[in-house]
Amino acid sequence: MNEPDVILEEAKQTSWKDYLSLCKPKVVLVMLLTALVGMLLAQDSLPSIVQMLIGLIGIALASGSAAAVNHVMDRKIDQKMARTKGRPLPQGKLTAKQAISFAGCIGVLGIGMLAVFVNLLTAWLTLFALIGYAVVYTVWLKRATPQNIVIGGLAGAAPPLLGWTAITGSIEPNSLLLVLIIFAWTPPHFWSLCIARKADYEKAGVPMLPVTHGSQYTRLQIVLYSLIMLLTTLFPYMTGMSGLIYLLGVSVINARFIYWVWQLVKKAEGAPMSLFLHSINYIMWLFVFLLVDHYLMAMLS
Repeated sequence: MNEPDVILEEAKQTSWKDYLSLCKPKVVLVMLLTALVGMLLAQDSLPSIVQMLIGLIGIALASGSAAAVNHVMDRKIDQKMARTKGRPLPQGKLTAKQAISFAGCIGVLGIGMLAVFVNLLTAWLTLFALIGYAVVYTVWLKRATPQNIVIGGLAGAAPPLLGWTAITGSIEPNSLLLVLIIFAWTPPHFWSLCIARKADYEKAGVPMLPVTHGSQYTRLQIVLYSLIMLLTTLFPYMTGMSGLIYLLGVSVINARFIYWVWQLVKKAEGAPMSLFLHSINYIMWLFVFLLVDHYLMAMLS
């Protein structure tokens, strides 16, 4: 057994913070925001606080489980990348066995909560999303094709649908619009990071788009997917799901998003990481605008 394997298998002193880190809490918080908005948009009146809380906890546990499995499957890749080498497994703070056991426990707990206290549809959809990210994307797509983030993006786009079904128990057209927006947002969001960390992905042997097709081609793809994303963000207004408040708000953040895409096209210094960070704020503000519009329009009607 070589030295890296020893580091992976012999854990140092472990803290609860290491287990929390496995769950990718910042990513999960953004997912929970979109799930919460899905819940609140699902009906005109305020849903049951208890039902929303249980649903969010179940979705959070399942999302954390998927993230922990991702840590296990990517642990050797993470050792080679500056962005990820400080994670618990590459640092030897947790073993793969500890991490996968933790993932299994919180995953079963989360899916179980949704099945027992929410509804079976939400439990099944959450399970499919967990498998889609932790297995289909992490184990297969990530290593098989530079289109990995596009194909695997459906799993990451699921939270607002899960929030919606947690309240209604059904899949409705407007809930799928929310999924479509995140699905279209994911490639510009993640590929900008891939450009910024291209050397890391090359070193790790991961076939991300900038590695296989070059940064210039990736910039073109970001432009095209950004245009698709802008179109999808108009659908809530076009279908009557949202009103002028949303349209005005999303127009402002769309203009700001295009500014950073243009900086990327011009190859401005630091533009890839700036676009990546801005895209996180972008999706959060978009869902806030959806929510504000929903309740203000209800109050005025």
